[in-house]
Amino acid sequence: MRVLIVGCGYAGLPLGMELAAEGHEVVGVRRSPPETSAGFQIIGADITNPNHLARLPGPFDWVINTVSAGQGTVENYRDVYFTGTQNLVAWLKTAGIKKYVYTSSTGVYGQIDGSAVKEDALVEPPSETGVVLRDTEKLLLNAHQEHGFPAIILRVAGIYGPDRGYWFRQFLAGQARLEGKGDRILNMIHRDDLVGTIKAVLRSGRPGEIYNTVDDEPVAQIHLFRWLSETLGRDMPTADFELAKSERKRGWSNKKVLNRKLKMEVGYRFKYPTFRQGYTAEIQRLENLGLIPPSAA
Repeated sequence: MRVLIVGCGYAGLPLGMELAAEGHEVVGVRRSPPETSAGFQIIGADITNPNHLARLPGPFDWVINTVSAGQGTVENYRDVYFTGTQNLVAWLKTAGIKKYVYTSSTGVYGQIDGSAVKEDALVEPPSETGVVLRDTEKLLLNAHQEHGFPAIILRVAGIYGPDRGYWFRQFLAGQARLEGKGDRILNMIHRDDLVGTIKAVLRSGRPGEIYNTVDDEPVAQIHLFRWLSETLGRDMPTADFELAKSERKRGWSNKKVLNRKLKMEVGYRFKYPTFRQGYTAEIQRLENLGLIPPSAA
């Protein structure tokens, strides 16, 4: 297959390397190409500029959009996600692609009661950036319904893995704090499983469908920190009830995102089904590099 990966960053780069190693012809796009070789062609281009897309060496069979908004502002989200997707759909609408995979976010869900969330759950984003992601999903679903555009949407949970994982890094740095009682549910997925999910969806996913892309065990914040504390021989973070209040004001949500549809329809089997396996691998990697701080056992 000829494959275009838009956004060759934390997930897109290893995805491209794996697809190229499997014999696919891969072209990557990012605003600033990496300085080192990735084993496939990466072109500097900006999807918010339609003229840049016209220069890409199509046609392609598969297109995967894994872009991220670096600055995190609402304006940046709208440029990168909504406008960028709008440009890609307009460019690819008549190109005869077989599948288009877009990595959205579980941030489109706004549930705050700890309830279980499937793909057909109510979508009411609690933040302005979440609204942009919801609008981008609608754009793709409308393109599928009206023009048969082969879009597949992955609602991706918090990504962690080598050198990434907000709560883990905060814990290692001694800066982690519990949000009140620490009962808010965290939904996560290891980067390698995100890459694996994308590959599985390219093979077996159905255009027009949405798949929650999250591991098998949503976990309360306090349970994640307790496991890290016991595993690394460190004290538990202190509780901060003011932090809990501020997080609610910023667009706090609390839900258990379910991955049953992904496993049943696509047949994906997780390499790291829970945070325990994923963070055990990362802790061992850091220990081998001598990067776990001395205070950790």
